[in-house]
Amino acid sequence: MFQKKDKQPTACASGASPSVNASRDADDEKALKENLSRITRKIVVLSGKGGVGKSTVAVNLAVSLAARKLRTGLLDIDIHGPSVPTLLGLQGAKIAVTGENKIHPVEYNEYLRVMSVGFLLSDHNDAVIWRGPLKYGIIKQFLKDVEWGDLDYLIVDSPPGTGDEPLSVCQLIDRAEGAVIVTTPQEVALIDVRKSITFCRQLNMPVLGVVENMSGFVCPHCGKESPIFKNGGGKAMADDMGVPFLGAIPIEPGIVQNGDAGTPFHNAAVQNATPAQRAFSSIIDALNPTKGERS
Repeated sequence: MFQKKDKQPTACASGASPSVNASRDADDEKALKENLSRITRKIVVLSGKGGVGKSTVAVNLAVSLAARKLRTGLLDIDIHGPSVPTLLGLQGAKIAVTGENKIHPVEYNEYLRVMSVGFLLSDHNDAVIWRGPLKYGIIKQFLKDVEWGDLDYLIVDSPPGTGDEPLSVCQLIDRAEGAVIVTTPQEVALIDVRKSITFCRQLNMPVLGVVENMSGFVCPHCGKESPIFKNGGGKAMADDMGVPFLGAIPIEPGIVQNGDAGTPFHNAAVQNATPAQRAFSSIIDALNPTKGERS
């Protein structure tokens, strides 16, 4: 049996004294708040289940905001499956680090800046095999050390579920605008999405609304819509849970083709917009973004 000693340890496992660690934590917290204070609105995109098109929705929301000349950041915290670089055609892009250990995000265009763990991999086939503490650390670094600058919006693409990454970002972001929850219409997805809404409520994260993705298939030849995965389930669930319903995005071949090509599907200036493109625009309108929030 171990005997209790009166003298307290003077250092932690890292070799630093408790006072040094407390000072570092305080400095980190200050830097985190200062960096995030330059971002007007912070939105986390969540899903209870994988395969619902959450990253596609997050990317097109960010591109849509940037197309309205709103300064936008897109942060991909899906550490084990970062797909944002592929969806934006940024595979192989490299980030720059200054002497002060500040990270410069990749500039997609004048209004959109992007950060992803995918930019840190030497090969896109590399697997990231990390436990919780490492994942928390990289998410904190992305929020604290990335030079986002003055932004109107930061869109955070979170991995599915209610595990380490969503929990970390929701706890680290101070005064987030809220979460956008992505689902597909069938009940097997809606069961898990309800858990995402409960997750947000337990963390006092406002739910901005639900997006129903893959809501029917639009035939590219005749234009007729067929409910392959049913439709309307997202709205019914949102009503039942007492949260806003932002809109439904139908399946269109162009979404897949553009995603694989690294070209965002939504273009705010497109002529003869498709049903899915109009759906993205209506979702952005439902989030109430305005042009030129900063002078």
